[in-house]
Amino acid sequence: MSRRFEVLAIEGIPEVAPGDDLTELISAAAQDSGVGIRPGDVVVVAQKVVSKSEGAIRRLSQTTATPEAIELADRIGKDPRMVQIVMDESVRIVRAVPGVLIVETHHGLICANAGVDGSNVPGDDSVTTLPIDPDASAERIRAGLESRAGGGVAVIVSDSFNRPWREGSMNVAIGVSGFEPLADLRGHVDDHGRILTSTLVSVADELASAAQIVMGEIGRVPVGVIRGVGFLPGNVGAGVLLRSPERDLFR
Repeated sequence: MSRRFEVLAIEGIPEVAPGDDLTELISAAAQDSGVGIRPGDVVVVAQKVVSKSEGAIRRLSQTTATPEAIELADRIGKDPRMVQIVMDESVRIVRAVPGVLIVETHHGLICANAGVDGSNVPGDDSVTTLPIDPDASAERIRAGLESRAGGGVAVIVSDSFNRPWREGSMNVAIGVSGFEPLADLRGHVDDHGRILTSTLVSVADELASAAQIVMGEIGRVPVGVIRGVGFLPGNVGAGVLLRSPERDLFR
């Protein structure tokens, strides 16, 4: 367990467009900013720039709302075209009340609007959707960064989620590559000799949240580097962070 680490912002990444080599943009900006990418770093990349580079962009003007989307949009007070895109990205609606649409995405994530968002996207007509496979996105970025760094790094694709019972959003990991996203402390002994029976720590979410402090929601800093934290190498994705339906008491 690290007792001290750094969280560093990667500034200077330009506006990302479909087809851009995101790994090259990150590497160049990291070098120019004096931060660089070193073996052992955890690189946290905002979902928005991943989606832009992969072309996960929808245009409202090119979206036709179904009767179902129109009825739902009227009920919650949202643009029917936006609701249609959200429905396209979802497997079920969890909650729909005026101004709020909570869904389960194809990835198994439960979040507002299926992660569909128009913030930090040029123009008034475009929105981004989540990457088709955030773990695969993280893996591609990691492979490119490792070849430049000359050693192992970890990559998190992050997004801002709201949480039940808590005001304010925080960064969570929706894609992971190169490390174990969960620390399983079950069976370990606590400081008073008790055996832990249920303690699972979401290391990936904690790291994503730490990086958000320097990345922010505005200011064009979509990448943060966490240095010195240490991580357990692994090849599982962010799916292990999703609680199974039979254990989820809030469904």
